[in-house]
Amino acid sequence: MLGIIFSIIAGVTMSVQGVFNTELTKKIGLWETTVLTQAIALITALIVLFFAGDGTFRNLKDANKLYLLAGVLGAVITFTVIKGMSSLGPAIAVATILIAQLIAAALINHFGWFGSTEAGYGIRECIGVVIMIAGIIVFKWKG
Repeated sequence: MLGIIFSIIAGVTMSVQGVFNTELTKKIGLWETTVLTQAIALITALIVLFFAGDGTFRNLKDANKLYLLAGVLGAVITFTVIKGMSSLGPAIAVATILIAQLIAAALINHFGWFGSTEAGYGIRECIGVVIMIAGIIVFKWKG
């Protein structure tokens, strides 16, 4: 149940952040917003780390260095969410992002990429994605 609650919070906060960033971009610029967002995230994470850190950076030497690209991906995510929302609007952008996330996560699970556990992805899951795509088409349809 906790996983569902955290996932709901993630979805809501990602949508709100995307709107905030898109609006801020209109005032200060795209890359300025991206840098500011990432800087504030760093400061916030450092504060939380100080009070609630539960690991050690010493174990970084044992981690796959590919995973360090997560920081680069954070900047890509901020940039592309802003561009998507400014082009499509929040609802269509978030729906498209959700489908892309679902397909990417399914491929990662199916093939066991990046150390994840392999999990089957069958016809039911494919039908679910097709229905979601159809939902975006219906939502965007101007009759």
